[in-house]
Amino acid sequence: MKKLIMIGAVLSALSANVAANSLFEAPEDAIEYRKAAFQLIRYQIGDMGDMLKGKVPFDAQRFAQRANNAASLSSMPWEAFTTGSDKGDTSALAAVWSERAKFDEKAQSFAKYAKALAVAAQSGDKKVIAPAFKNWAKGCKDCHKSFKD
Repeated sequence: MKKLIMIGAVLSALSANVAANSLFEAPEDAIEYRKAAFQLIRYQIGDMGDMLKGKVPFDAQRFAQRANNAASLSSMPWEAFTTGSDKGDTSALAAVWSERAKFDEKAQSFAKYAKALAVAAQSGDKKVIAPAFKNWAKGCKDCHKSFKD
């Protein structure tokens, strides 16, 4: 019985990996996809950061829209870290694949922080928003330290 459970778990993991890999025709497609998702995230974080730093006027409605965008986008790039997409025009370090559990944990935290930021942004209160933004930005930097060239 234990062998059947183990075989089932292995097959499930393999089918999940095949399903993720089948989202993209080629590893280059996965790299392009995740770069595009990260670029869109970068735009959101840049605009919100500029508002919080006073570089541009704070607009609660625009901030909330950016935070909602960030929450949606923050779960997208991870599906594109597929087998074979570690080679080519990528800044992803080999640690993404060799320390996959740690990478996945950081990705989940990043998405969780983005969702919390979207909730905080609904308040329109910079005192509520700023700590949530700081957590999300820290989640971004934490991943970069370990997994990005």
